[in-house]
Amino acid sequence: MSYLSFLAVVAGAAIAIQASMNAQLGVLLKSPMLGTSIAFLFSCVFTIFAMMLWTKQYPQMNDIKSVPLYLWFSGGALSAFGVGMVYYLIPKMGVGSMMSYVLSGQILIAVVASHFGWFSLPVKQIDAVKVLGAASLIAGVLLLNWEPGNAD
Repeated sequence: MSYLSFLAVVAGAAIAIQASMNAQLGVLLKSPMLGTSIAFLFSCVFTIFAMMLWTKQYPQMNDIKSVPLYLWFSGGALSAFGVGMVYYLIPKMGVGSMMSYVLSGQILIAVVASHFGWFSLPVKQIDAVKVLGAASLIAGVLLLNWEPGNAD
């Protein structure tokens, strides 16, 4: 496993742990969206602190002006929706089941986005191996969530 692959696995583990903790925060506060808001508030604080420590060069005004309008808000809106849904669903589905579905959605859309090169991504064509991988992913999620005797 490469260094970058290891970091990606650790990041995934951190997301599963923080999602579980923040879902519990939402349950205790009786509001998944309040839990989401608090999580984002502290994420913002920690991110600004990290940016101040490690950013060596800030963008120039021309760089800032060149950013399309939708990029200023769409990522935050999608993130708030996704994270809010995660915090809402964990207490109802369990973290393992919820994460398996969420990661499936992420991987499947990522394969499509890479195939078409959306958002200036490197193009990685969908081929038979990727289709087999996607089918295996779906089968794996179904197996992970299969409960004998339960028709759901």
